[in-house]
Parts: sequence; C-alpha cells; structure tokens
Amino acid sequence: MPPPPPFLRRGPFCDGAFRSPLHEPRTAVVIGRWLGAALIVCFLTGLTSHLLQNPPHWLAGLLPSRPANGYRVTQGLHVVSGIAAIPLAGAKLWTVYPRLFEWPPARSVLHALERLSIAVLVGATLLELFTGLLNTLQWYVWPFPFRQTHFWLGWLAIGGLLVHIAVKAPLIARHWRRRRAAPVTGRRAFLTSVTAAVGVVTLTTAGQAVPWLRGLDLLAPRRPDLGPQGLPVNRTAAQAGTTDVPADWRLQVEGPEPYRLTLAELSRLPQHDVVLPIACVEGWSASARWTGVRVADLLARAGAPAGSAVRVTSLDAGPYGVMVMPAQYVDDPLTLLALRVNGEVLAPDHGFPARIIAPDRPGVLQTKWVARIEVI
Repeated sequence: MPPPPPFLRRGPFCDGAFRSPLHEPRTAVVIGRWLGAALIVCFLTGLTSHLLQNPPHWLAGLLPSRPANGYRVTQGLHVVSGIAAIPLAGAKLWTVYPRLFEWPPARSVLHALERLSIAVLVGATLLELFTGLLNTLQWYVWPFPFRQTHFWLGWLAIGGLLVHIAVKAPLIARHWRRRRAAPVTGRRAFLTSVTAAVGVVTLTTAGQAVPWLRGLDLLAPRRPDLGPQGLPVNRTAAQAGTTDVPADWRLQVEGPEPYRLTLAELSRLPQHDVVLPIACVEGWSASARWTGVRVADLLARAGAPAGSAVRVTSLDAGPYGVMVMPAQYVDDPLTLLALRVNGEVLAPDHGFPARIIAPDRPGVLQTKWVARIEVI
C-alpha cells in the first residue's frame, strides 16, 4: 500500500509518536497473562452461574446441592475477576496501542484476518466488562437483553482469546521468561503500578462477596449488611406487587395427596433452623439464619416419593415467578420453606409470608412470596 498522505501523518501517525519504551512485547506478555487468567476465571465462573440458572434437561439432575456456599464462591469470583480485568485490559491495550497505527494496516490476507480476530477479541471483551460492571449496579442502559447478550459475548471473548494465544504463541514463548527479556527502563515501575491498581480495585469491591473484606467495601455497589432485616433486596414487594398478601392466603401443595395450609398451620409444623447465604448474580452475598419447614417434609405429607422435583409458583408475576427445583435440592435437609429470618417474621421485601431457601442456588431461584409447590 502507498504511504498515507501528508495530512494524515500527524498525531499517532507521525514518526516517533510513541516514545515510551514500554510499548514492547515483554511488558505486553506479562500483563497479557494476568489478563488472560482473569478472563478465564471470569468465563468459567460465569458459565457455572448460567448452568445453575438454566440447566439443560440432562444436567438438571446432576447439579450438586453442596457445598452450601458453592454459588456464593463462584459468583463472587466471577464479579471479582471481572472487575480486576478492567484495569488489566486498559494496561494491556496501552502497551500494544502503537500497533493500531502501523502502516500498512494489513500486510497480507492472513495479517488482515489476524487483525480482524483481534478486533473481535477487544470489542467483545470491552463490551462484556462494561455491561457486566453496569449489571452489578443494576443499571441497564441498553435496549438488548442483558443475560443472553452477556452469555454470548463471553463465548466470543474467550474464543477470541484462545485464537489470539494460538496466533501469538511464538512471540509469547520468546518473552515469557524474565531472563530472556532485554532490560527496559520503567518496566518494573509500570508493572508495579498496574498491580497496585488491580489490588486497590479488588480490595475495595470484593467486600460485597467476601465477608472479611467488608470493612474495605468502598467502591462496590452493595453493602451486604444493609437492607430490611440486615439483608439486601434486589426486587422489592412493591415492584413485585406483593405488598398486600391476601388475607385468605394458603400454601397449596400439589402431589398424590394435595392439601392446603394457612400460615398459622405452617407455623405449627416442625420448624428447622439453617444458616445459608443469599448470593446474587451481581456478586453480592450475605448469610442469615432461616427458620421454616423442610420442603422434603411438605412433599412427604403430600405423598410424593423421595427424588421428586417440584415447581414453585410465586405471587409475583414477574420473570422469576415460577421456579423449578431439581430433586437433589428438594431432598436436601437444608432446603426450607422459610417463614422467618434471623429470628424475625419475613419482611414483605424478603418474601412474606413464605419463601424458598436452598443451598448452592442463585438468589433469583430462592423464590419469594410462595403460593404453590407442585410435585412434577
């Protein structure tokens, strides 16, 4: 290709426009492997969350109900690694920034395809991180559905990453070890600054998921100890239209021997206490002591055999008003139809008169304002 015309040879197209010696392969490789690790952790934990929320039929019966804190850990890691990837992505792009202005922009068909793959990788990664960050704030400023878009962007980003690693493998191998890299002034200071930035961002946001870091929770959108009865709320009773529970509310249990129970009758059944977390896709989690009736006991009274799955219907007519719970969660003794939290009757925002609480389940599946449990 001919050289660009003189009026374009200014700004980043000028000779010597990028003077920092840190725009070099060794710095890019060091930051790239940190960023790659963060993106892989973020992808795998995000995929775990997706499968727990929307398991294919063949997988639903294989999902484990233990460890009870499993979803809290994986989703906390998902959000922590995603937020940590933001400054890493910025630093990585800065190290390779001059290559965006190389001339000619494509030296061959293969080089053009390589640059196209990098454009897909960068675009998908930045959009994935940006929308994921706004999701932690529950601020949806785009016209497309978040969950489906986030899921497929994750596949695009991780696919682009693997292609990029494969293409750049010889260059990465040459600059992987420190002893092979030529000394560059400022490299250590730059890498230290990036490490400090990632550390500060992580420490000041991870407290919404990591209890012992809660005192440093300065930048996270949630404090897990704030909210009605000391627990945060994503969807309030006012939003769900369940502020006024009907006076004739009954729990309907459908099985071989169906029956109905008033709240007073539920309260007279054997009550059990469990300590379980509420863990949400936005990355926050908080533990509480829940009191209620074991779901397995309710099904046994309806004549349902062990190993039965259930469909739970809420008074909320929103997108999560109906939830299917596989048998392994139903049979787990930690799974309750909870009537109280931390010794108090459930507040309306926490699901009064009754809600589901189960181990290793996303918060959106811990159905509130339960009206019906049906054996399927």
